[in-house]
Amino acid sequence: MSHDNNFAGKVALITGAAHRIGATTARTLHAAGANIALHYRNSAAGAEALQSELHDIRPDSVTLIQGDLLDFTSLPNIVEHAHAAWGRLDLLVNNASTFYPTPVGSVSETEWNDLIGSNLKAPFFLAQAAAPHLKVERGSIVNIVDIHAERPLKEHPVYSMAKAGLVMMTKSLACELGPEVRVNGVAPGAILWPESEMDHATRTKILERTFLRRQGDPQDIANAVLFLARDAHYTSGHILTVDGGRSLNS
Repeated sequence: MSHDNNFAGKVALITGAAHRIGATTARTLHAAGANIALHYRNSAAGAEALQSELHDIRPDSVTLIQGDLLDFTSLPNIVEHAHAAWGRLDLLVNNASTFYPTPVGSVSETEWNDLIGSNLKAPFFLAQAAAPHLKVERGSIVNIVDIHAERPLKEHPVYSMAKAGLVMMTKSLACELGPEVRVNGVAPGAILWPESEMDHATRTKILERTFLRRQGDPQDIANAVLFLARDAHYTSGHILTVDGGRSLNS
């Protein structure tokens, strides 16, 4: 059975898409023909620059959506904005994430709400709002999870727990939204270092435990998202690990 792999005219909503992996994913899906609903929180300059860059390639192909994913009431509006731009929605990429250490004994409720909110609560309620539109187009959801959903990262219990919840959300929604909507996840390893400083020794230790002995690239994640959205027609409830083999190395 042949499938049409053309992504032209599809609409993808990507959260946290102004920089880093989100921006690379936006460029990659755009290059495949998709129109992009580009969500950002504070990075207006980055979002506008990326929109301009992509509009130079294909006019009127990117709409910007500003929103705080911790503002629960705004989540349905983000989805509706994305759908209204071109009258359809084919893909939701839950990419936005908050990441920082929360050593046990020092965790505040604010940190808990921030990490659980950005990494689990917002993705779920965005998916819930998007589901009716995605069902019409037989679209999909791709969640950016983390290898630390399976193996906790020291001093990051709340983040690790939130990403573990996102993995189960991926599997649960695959069950709930099938057969019309496929739901999958991508679990990055050492792709980009945290925006907070990480010393050279720590980086070296991480790469030494990676079978490929090198850092990955945001393009590796973007390619995985495109594959799951466009090509993986019989794949749902799956987590595609893109980590150079690191998670196999105990």
